[in-house]
Amino acid sequence: MPSQRNRRIVDLEAIRHNMQLIRSIVPKSARVMAVVKADAYGHGAVEVAEASLASGASFLAVATVPEGMELRQAGIRAPILVLGESTPEEMENAAVEEITLTVSSTEDIRHAADAARIAGHPLEVHLKVDTGMGRIGGRNLDERDEVLAAISDADGVTLTGIFTHFADADGNGNDYTDMQLARFQSLTAGLPEQVLRHCANSAAILRRMPEAAFDMVRAGIVLYGYPPVETELDFHMCMRWESRVMFVKTITRGECVSYGCTYKAKRKTRVATVGCGYGDGYHRSASGKAYAIVHGVRVPVIGRVCMDQLMVDVSDVPDVEVGDTVTLMGEEGEARVSADDIASWAGTISYEILLSTTGRVRRDFINRS
Repeated sequence: MPSQRNRRIVDLEAIRHNMQLIRSIVPKSARVMAVVKADAYGHGAVEVAEASLASGASFLAVATVPEGMELRQAGIRAPILVLGESTPEEMENAAVEEITLTVSSTEDIRHAADAARIAGHPLEVHLKVDTGMGRIGGRNLDERDEVLAAISDADGVTLTGIFTHFADADGNGNDYTDMQLARFQSLTAGLPEQVLRHCANSAAILRRMPEAAFDMVRAGIVLYGYPPVETELDFHMCMRWESRVMFVKTITRGECVSYGCTYKAKRKTRVATVGCGYGDGYHRSASGKAYAIVHGVRVPVIGRVCMDQLMVDVSDVPDVEVGDTVTLMGEEGEARVSADDIASWAGTISYEILLSTTGRVRRDFINRS
């Protein structure tokens, strides 16, 4: 059961704001696909999907069929694409729920045709082509044509899209992305006009690459307020992570805090113990480098992060008491801690931070409408 001492607060108005910004810079001729895989990067798939669809998105993307089924069971009827490969059993469920599948091989088409037959109605698919990511998808025209021929021969399988994924659109140069774009243009040549073409991710959207917009763009990390490249647009963080002060004490110069005695006080220090640790998803690797916010002031995390607790130095923050809110991620007054900040302290990326909280952390939604 989620703890009362730890909660994530997801602002759905921030999701709507970010989607409206995305829609404003995407060519009007292109659709926007909201990527809500991995429980919408930890923000709540159903709630984010609904907010996105209400503010400019017309398509949704998930990673697996069960993720798509969750949206269908919540009553969401918008088109849903599974971005990854699916098992034959998952394909059957996708056909029943009218979820669009990604296919990359003739074997995929054989299983898709079986699923369509069992469901009793056609199954839509998007063909994935590998232009340089090196994961899944046909890599050249021969492999593409082999799959297209299999789709043409299969009963109940309908090609409605083709896509690829940029590997380095957020990098310093454009050479690799330009190469991938050229390959994609070659691999989509000759396909019917009604087949949706899409390849632009968050970075390509923000870099205003109209030649990469095609028929649809895919908004992932930027939807959640973390632009992967510099932008003048005011994207909002959508998730706040709060905990509580559980204990307050004063230690003297030379006393240590937490495992391994990695922190030794250099002065008389007021220490607040916070009810959150790596058992809640706060990265232990951020020990001794991270900051949190107490009473609107950024305070350092001292000593090693424990499984259930972490400690912060509140010597310069007056009147800290047990029960006070500690902002682990979010904004309070002028103070700010983002997922990018925590990622830099932990040696990882913002995506992982957003997804890191465990089942012990409650999730609340604000501004539902």
